[in-house]
Amino acid sequence: MAKKKPEKPQRVFTRHQTSHYQQQKKRQRIILSLGIIIITAVILIMGVGWFASEYQPMHEKAITVNDTEFNMQYYVDMLKLQGQDQPAEYIQYLADNTILTIEQNELIRQEALKLGISVSDDEIEAELKTHEPPYNDAHKDLVGGQLLVKRLLDGYFDNQVPTNAEQVYVMAMLLESEAQADEISARLENSDNFTDLAREFSLDYFSSLSGGDYGWHTKDILSGLLPDHIVDYAFAATAGALSRPIYDEETEKGLGYWLVKVLDTNVEEEEAHVLLMLLGSEEAALNASGRLNAGENFAAVAGDFTQLKGVEENKGEYLLAPGMRSPTLDEYIFDPAVPLQTLSEPIRDEGVVTKEGYWLVKITGREMDRPLEEDDRNLLKSKAFNEWFSALWDDPDNQINHSYLNEDNKEWAIKQVVKSGI
Repeated sequence: MAKKKPEKPQRVFTRHQTSHYQQQKKRQRIILSLGIIIITAVILIMGVGWFASEYQPMHEKAITVNDTEFNMQYYVDMLKLQGQDQPAEYIQYLADNTILTIEQNELIRQEALKLGISVSDDEIEAELKTHEPPYNDAHKDLVGGQLLVKRLLDGYFDNQVPTNAEQVYVMAMLLESEAQADEISARLENSDNFTDLAREFSLDYFSSLSGGDYGWHTKDILSGLLPDHIVDYAFAATAGALSRPIYDEETEKGLGYWLVKVLDTNVEEEEAHVLLMLLGSEEAALNASGRLNAGENFAAVAGDFTQLKGVEENKGEYLLAPGMRSPTLDEYIFDPAVPLQTLSEPIRDEGVVTKEGYWLVKITGREMDRPLEEDDRNLLKSKAFNEWFSALWDDPDNQINHSYLNEDNKEWAIKQVVKSGI
């Protein structure tokens, strides 16, 4: 039988040892408590910093459209969408346009709802599946807005546009002077082809490209293609008749004529001291040249003819360096063979823009109730939509406010977008 192992005597601490042990435990608790406090403080400081720099600004009010509010998070998300595939430095130029997008989108949604027109969440979700994520509220609203505009155009505004209307078939070309218009008119009377002449001579881009053929259109559609007084003529003219030359003071064309007198040149500085005027037609240039050759003052003639701004102050006198005007003009001014103090002949330049011209117009057909082409109907629907929206935008009952978005807030939002690495 094995001997029973004697029990180990229980250790008895002295009063001094007990006191020392208790002090150690107390110090450990204090150190542990301090550690917890420090960690908690660090977390709290980080949390407060994140709250102040990220969370709180994102939830501040940015835009209101009547009773609907949009916060900075929404604005930043919409700015990201607008800036997709754009370089980071371009984002700042989208800040104001993004505000406008949010306001317009919401105003259209509110007013369409009053007409009983809306887009369901299911329709938006189905469309979103064709887009790249993320699908946040801004993305949903942008897609929903696009669907809503299409629904308004195809439904509400389609019913406001007629399927038939009075239309005329217009042929038109723009010419530089009355004299040229008279010459072309005579050629047309002698059976020359309108299309061929328009392609060769017309100074209006569309007219030149189409051979002067504007086709069948209503008055509203034609007003977007031709000046109003030409449209008025077209709907008052007798079908088959060719117009007299019709003056147009405002239409711009890619053609002009220079009259130049080189007073002096500085070869080292590449500068030329010149008297200069720009005219809209060869006819006007010859008239101005005739007056100058008859002894009239350059400043007075330039005041009557030139299309260069500032003639009242500079009297047509300029100090020019290469590249300040046009290559055609540079070629003349800086040609060492050009005699000084001598007025040039009219210099034709197709690299400048001038105003004025004369239209020749022929109405080849007129119908009082002709079916509208699909493209024309779509244009008329868009025109009706734009007029509807403009009225909403100008309505003082619609309260739209983005004053919360000051320059500092916009700059902060731009930085958030750039930081996200779009």
